[in-house]
Amino acid sequence: MKIRIKKKDITDVLSKIQSIASRKTNIAITTAVLIKTVKTEINLVSTDLETGFEGIYPAVVEKEGSVVINARKLFEIVRDFPNDELYINEIENNWIEIMNQSSVEYRMVGMNPDDFPSIPSVEDITYFDMKSSVFKNMIEKTVFITGSSEEKRAHINGVYLERIESKGINKIRMVSTDGSRLSKVDHACDDGLVLPGETGIIISKKGLNDVAKFLDQEGDIKIGYNKSRFVLKKENETIIMRLLEGNFPEYKDIINRKEAFSVKLDRQMFLMMLKRMSIFTSENHKGVIFGFNKGKLLVSSTNPELGESKEEMNIEYDAEPMEIAFNVRYFIETINVIDDDSVKILFIDNESPCLIEGDKNKNFLSVIMPMRI
Repeated sequence: MKIRIKKKDITDVLSKIQSIASRKTNIAITTAVLIKTVKTEINLVSTDLETGFEGIYPAVVEKEGSVVINARKLFEIVRDFPNDELYINEIENNWIEIMNQSSVEYRMVGMNPDDFPSIPSVEDITYFDMKSSVFKNMIEKTVFITGSSEEKRAHINGVYLERIESKGINKIRMVSTDGSRLSKVDHACDDGLVLPGETGIIISKKGLNDVAKFLDQEGDIKIGYNKSRFVLKKENETIIMRLLEGNFPEYKDIINRKEAFSVKLDRQMFLMMLKRMSIFTSENHKGVIFGFNKGKLLVSSTNPELGESKEEMNIEYDAEPMEIAFNVRYFIETINVIDDDSVKILFIDNESPCLIEGDKNKNFLSVIMPMRI
């Protein structure tokens, strides 16, 4: 194989596939990227055996063929290459030469392209169109909830995607949980949208994080899935992910808005207040106490190993005094993904989960369980 490539055409995609190629698997070749010629273009392929990526990019093909190169080292070479154009040549015994026309030359040990894992072909899938920015936003509002690295349960490691109907409107819904909190986000879609399957699917959170890197603020994407695979297509790029097997727990009762009272807060002021109160928290002392009194919210943090802090804010509250403790990081992470200028927090009592949403946009809702004081 011998090709000539513009640096600008592959630098960005090589950066994005690093999260896929850097994952540890039992097959060393998954740390590499497969480059193969396709007529007057090249096909870049990366996989960690769970998520597969393929993209088509322009190139001058002087000799057809395929090579497998360490993805990290190829990215570093291309990123820092002094010229706008570079040559990639297969020499012999899977050795690869990367050079310009004069002074720069790298020689790398490649791998046998025949050993590179194949990306499964997915057929008989019905796709639906969606704005790239919308799906990116839905991912960001769900994947921030992560579980333990030792977690094996599908509903903790994945995001549940389903079609629902609410007040006569078809919606795509994504739901994420770690057992102590839950976030759901809805998107109203075309009335004629038909999603495959009778139930929803569970998509890997780490795979969705990879997907988000390829989603732009402009343009449309195509999404489809069957019983085992999720597929996202752009004009010249495709991502295929293996679905997680398992059942997502029933969650609809917990998101019902049955509050005894609600509090409306300026999002940025409240966020900064919580960040200040989180300074003395630690792995063993994660909680802060919300104290509600007439017209006041007092947030306090106590850590015997570090110290204590408290801060007061004026609010509209005229019920009985109440104290309730929460993991402050859960609140901070949730408020970070809310787009409204104001947030609304809905409470029942100090033992029940609270609900958090934007004051105006009701498509996103988060549920956080309290801690024992």
